[in-house]
Amino acid sequence: MIDEAAKRKILGLVGLGIRARLAVVGVQQVRDAAKRGRLKIALVAGDGSQNSLDKVVPLLSARGVRSIDDFSAAELGAVAGREAVAVIGVSDAGLTRGIIGAVSAEKGEIEGAGRTTRHSSRRDPRR
Repeated sequence: MIDEAAKRKILGLVGLGIRARLAVVGVQQVRDAAKRGRLKIALVAGDGSQNSLDKVVPLLSARGVRSIDDFSAAELGAVAGREAVAVIGVSDAGLTRGIIGAVSAEKGEIEGAGRTTRHSSRRDPRR
């Protein structure tokens, strides 16, 4: 479960993504983007209609798209300028990093843990 501060941050990032056309809203648009391999992450309304969720959740799983279902349809709708939205898909890698960072920070995980660091072949600037 994501706390309110993390939800606000995630919804703010998604709102920016929608305005910048880096995110898609609605079941059909998310399905199309997932089929094309463009989605990085999806926000799914936990209280969305079962019919809508049945159309999109299995496809997201099959395509390996990470999904977060801690939001209500009204919360997602408010970000998208609609009454209610079942799913929002994010296609931008930068926005996805911000969303995952907010979720990871909430869960107490260290971002980048387990990732190997790539060192530059340049000289150390401190010398």
